[in-house]
Amino acid sequence: MNIDFPPPSKGTYNNAGGCRQLANYMEHEDLERMEKGIYTEGFFNLTEDNLYKADVIEAIDTNIGQLLKTDAKFYAIHVSPSEKELKIMGNTEQEQAEVMKRYIREIFIPEYAKNFNKGLSAEDIKFYGKIHFDRNRSDNELNMHCHLIVSRKDLSNKKKLSPLTNHKNTKKGAIKGGFDRTNLFQQAEAGFDKLFDYQRNLQETFVYCNTMKNGSIKDKLQMQEQELKQSRKPLVSEIENSKKQESANVGTDIQPNAQTFDQSNEQPASQSINQTSNSISGQNALSSLFSILPTAADVSNPNPEDKQRLRKQKKKKKGRRIG
Repeated sequence: MNIDFPPPSKGTYNNAGGCRQLANYMEHEDLERMEKGIYTEGFFNLTEDNLYKADVIEAIDTNIGQLLKTDAKFYAIHVSPSEKELKIMGNTEQEQAEVMKRYIREIFIPEYAKNFNKGLSAEDIKFYGKIHFDRNRSDNELNMHCHLIVSRKDLSNKKKLSPLTNHKNTKKGAIKGGFDRTNLFQQAEAGFDKLFDYQRNLQETFVYCNTMKNGSIKDKLQMQEQELKQSRKPLVSEIENSKKQESANVGTDIQPNAQTFDQSNEQPASQSINQTSNSISGQNALSSLFSILPTAADVSNPNPEDKQRLRKQKKKKKGRRIG
């Protein structure tokens, strides 16, 4: 979010006289868009939309009580969201314009009033806004921004209000109050983030941009260190997510092991049955083998028929001897 106060000049932003030149500039987009049949936005204030330019000029130019000829009669303000911010503000130009007006009314103008430290509210500020959709010197696809013209005097035409003063919160002296532009930028940024639930990176913050542009070398180094720390945070979250994933996978890894365990329990059971049957068959084979072989009793006590057969064999052997 970029907020700036164009300095008074002799051209468009000459605020010592009337505001017609600035009002004409704020309306310069409308004719071209109307010729193309494209949506346009009129002037708006805190409570009304589609106000006429003539009414805006009259309201600002008549609210100048007790101001000298050379005094500023009004101030110009630019409120320009980044392209990233615009994307969350709507999908069409009309949606973005409505959201922008809401932001101006609910966040920016209330914070603008508070920063004068005079007990003012948004209802005390006399302002008019105009939405622009294009920028001639920008390459961005989205360029919507808002021009504000704010009266130097409050709505009652009694209090002088200058956002360009260098006083911030003066308690004594001719000038009381003041205006803290740095605080306005920060509060307007915080209000945007809260209103739209916007997650702002460090590089997008006013503090970062202001430090890198205007800060000392020490401040810049500290900001860079903070930037490095923030850039590491996603890595930490990724590690945590991987740990959570690993813990979630533990339960799924146990089941296959359980099946393997069951299979291992079943497999030894079948193997033991096979081994038992094999041992039984082996024992039967041995017993049949031993049943064929003669026993010790059979060898020590031969049958009578076997004795006679042995004697005859001995006699035959004796007859065959040669003397």
